[in-house]
Amino acid sequence: MTHTALSAPAAELHRPYEGLPPTATADFNRDGFVHLSGVLSPETLAAHEPTITSEVIRLNTQDTPLTERDTYGKAFLQVCNLWRQNEKVRELVFSQRLAKIASELLGVHAVRLYHDQALYKEPSGGITPWHADQYYWPLSSDRCVTAWIPLQETPLAMGPLAFARGSHQFSYGRDLPISDESEARLKETLAAQHFEDVIEPFALGDVSFHRGWTFHHAGPNRGTEPRRVMTVIYMDADARVAEPTNDNQVADRGWMPGTAIGQVPDTPLNPVLHDSGWPA
Repeated sequence: MTHTALSAPAAELHRPYEGLPPTATADFNRDGFVHLSGVLSPETLAAHEPTITSEVIRLNTQDTPLTERDTYGKAFLQVCNLWRQNEKVRELVFSQRLAKIASELLGVHAVRLYHDQALYKEPSGGITPWHADQYYWPLSSDRCVTAWIPLQETPLAMGPLAFARGSHQFSYGRDLPISDESEARLKETLAAQHFEDVIEPFALGDVSFHRGWTFHHAGPNRGTEPRRVMTVIYMDADARVAEPTNDNQVADRGWMPGTAIGQVPDTPLNPVLHDSGWPA
């Protein structure tokens, strides 16, 4: 039997990340997010960005001119579950390196995939309004985390993701979808409650991880190139499907096909991506 050697980028995606600070899990629990440096090498990003970008272009269904869209439509082009379309994208989404970080930050023995999502903010694209992702997720647990993976250096002018530090413990606004209303109400209330708005540039290779209830937003893209970002959403492997509390959660049950309320979504679309009990 012959074994094909993994390319350097593919091998990196399955090696543990050595840069996780000793305080990372505690920081994540306190702040609701963590911004890590050097998670992926420039070579790994260069090996995957062209494929992800070409798939976004191929699969994007948004054809309304930017100036004629609503606030949500101006925020980004959004394409989900790209891993099912392309083996190169699957290589990144199924990365043991990323999934292990997610598992350690959440303090769970294993994480499974909820879904992936490409978020491309076009040049002159607008703000991403304040919101919390977990509003959309019909899950019994808040042990969920999104990895936000910029595919290029992302200075402030391109609209990097920004977080309200500690806001995952603030229950106000959890009934708000991404909208002009969420932007207005959360911007005012989070400021009034003195939550720090952490806005930082992302160097090439930086990746952030944020909890499902962490309120976050992004500025407009004032650059001349798209802000190209891939995201992967992980959930505690033992989490169960919950009764939806809004229409968006009803729709989101489609990411876990065939799973009844109260069941673990052990489906082909929701594989376990890291388990601390697996052999090394």
